[in-house]
Amino acid sequence: MMQFIKEGVVIPFMKIKLVVELLCFGLVVASIVSMCVKGLNWGLDFTGGVVVETEFTRAVDLETVRKAYLEEGIEGTAQYSGSTKSVMMRVAPKEGLDQQTVTNKVFNASKTIDPEVKLARSEYVGPAVGEELVESGILAIVVSLIAILAYIAFRFEWRMATGAVISLAYDVIVVMGVFSFFQIEYDLTVLAAVLTVVGYSLNDKIVVFDRIRENAVKLPRGVEMQRLFDISLTQTLSRTIITSGTTLITVVSLMIFGGPMIYGFSLALFVGIVFGTATSIYVASTWTLLLGITRAQLAPRKVVKQETDVVETMD
Repeated sequence: MMQFIKEGVVIPFMKIKLVVELLCFGLVVASIVSMCVKGLNWGLDFTGGVVVETEFTRAVDLETVRKAYLEEGIEGTAQYSGSTKSVMMRVAPKEGLDQQTVTNKVFNASKTIDPEVKLARSEYVGPAVGEELVESGILAIVVSLIAILAYIAFRFEWRMATGAVISLAYDVIVVMGVFSFFQIEYDLTVLAAVLTVVGYSLNDKIVVFDRIRENAVKLPRGVEMQRLFDISLTQTLSRTIITSGTTLITVVSLMIFGGPMIYGFSLALFVGIVFGTATSIYVASTWTLLLGITRAQLAPRKVVKQETDVVETMD
C-alpha cells in the first residue's frame, strides 16, 4: 500500500483528543437543537402526497417541465422515470390541492409542452404510510447501532464497542443536523445514505481497532496506551487517506453531475464520510481511552489445552 507517512514518524493524535471530542460534541448538540427547532424537511416518502407520471412522445427537459408546472401552481419534485420521455411529479400535501386537482394541473401543464402527452398514472400516498416509514427508518438505525455494539464487544472489547457506537451515533446525528439546518429534503434515498455511512464508518473503526489490538501484543510493555493509540492511528492513516479520498472523488462527482434527484443522497455520503473519518480517528479512540482500557484487556486470551495421558493396560 502507498505510504504517505515516513517510517518511524508518529503523529500525536491523542494529544488533542479532548479538544476534538468537544468540537464534535458541539456539532452534535447544534444538530440536535436544529432538529428540535427547525425539524427535518421530510420528503414525500414520509409525508405522503400525490404522485403523477406523464409519458411524452419525445425527450423533454426537466427544467422546462418544472417551469410549466409552476405556472399551474404546482410545486414539487420532478424526475425522469425510466427514460427522458417519462416524467414523475411528486407533490406534497397542501390545502386546496387534492389528487384530482393536482393530476389535472400536471396534465394541463404537460400539454403545453407536448399536446400528445399521456397520463401514465396518478397515485395518492397517505400520511399513515409516511409515518410508518419514519418509524421504520429510526428503528433501522437504532437496531444497526445495537447490533454493531454487540459485534464489536464480542470481537474486541466492550470499551471499544462503546466508543464505536458513540462515534457512529455522532455521524448519524450530524448528517441529519446538516439536512435540518439547510432544510434539504430528507427522503428514503437520504435514509439509505445514512445507513451506508454507518457501515462505511464502522469499517474504518474496525481497521483502527484491529491495528490497536495487534500493537498491544507487538509493542514493548513500556509503551503507554496513549502512545500505542498514536502509533496505531498513524499506521492506518495511509489506508484511511486512500480509501476516504477515492470514495470522496466519486461522491463529489455525484454531487456536481448527478442532478437534483441524487443530490441529497450524495450530500449525506459526503458529510458522513468526512465527519466519520474524523470520529474514527478521534471520538472512537478517545472514548475507549476515557473508559480506561488496558493492554491486558486488548491482548487476545490464550486457550490452555490440558492433555491427559491415557494408559492402556493389557491383561
